Amino acid sequence: MTAAIPSVRPVLILHTGDPDDTLKSQFGGYAEQLARASGLAADALEVVAVHNGERPRAPDQYRAALITGSPAMVTDLEPWSEHTAAWLREAAAAGLPMFGVCYGHQLLAHALGGKVGYNPAGREVGTQTVELLPAASGDKLLAGLPPTFPAQMLHAQTVLQPPPGSAVLARSDLDEHQMIRIGRNIFSTQFHPEFGPDFVRAHLERFGRRYAAENLDVPGLSANVRATPVSGELVRRFLDAYAPA
Repeated sequence: MTAAIPSVRPVLILHTGDPDDTLKSQFGGYAEQLARASGLAADALEVVAVHNGERPRAPDQYRAALITGSPAMVTDLEPWSEHTAAWLREAAAAGLPMFGVCYGHQLLAHALGGKVGYNPAGREVGTQTVELLPAASGDKLLAGLPPTFPAQMLHAQTVLQPPPGSAVLARSDLDEHQMIRIGRNIFSTQFHPEFGPDFVRAHLERFGRRYAAENLDVPGLSANVRATPVSGELVRRFLDAYAPA
């Protein structure tokens, strides 16, 4: 009898929240958008809605984990979020490759000894410029990328203090910690590789009155929204480099 060949372990998506129902109906939830950015087929992914109380399996059941953005705030210390932070610590100790986006970026920092809070520079939205820092030199995830590139932003909180021993790989005008590497194979971005320009324009239109009340130039931000092909390939590059099938 021939032994069965084990299937490739899936990539986990830790789903931490969604846009409002109107935007979700148009563009999909945050897990769907991150799944598209991964380039993986549905049968290569396992989505676990931790914000709805679902729990992932043990870290060794996955070949990598991706953590979505969320309208929630890490500093609220919601039970589901703290349970997920504990899982992230376990996964980091086990050596699991991970990539966090926005809330996922902040939750990884919080879980692994950093500090998260409201950005003293204010809310950062729209298409903004990311600048690679010297620590990015030689990192295989970022090899060949230009020194600056546009990326989609949508956040009020940020990583105020990266975890001990981490490397800050990129910054923007309003955020010194736009991209972080923790250890060898844990990466996170405050910006959104998974967002397309149409989603960002629709978000600005839907929440423009709120942002205008914060003295943001919503027409200017909307006019500046554009495609972000460099940042948009980072999730695929991460999986190819650190968690190949």
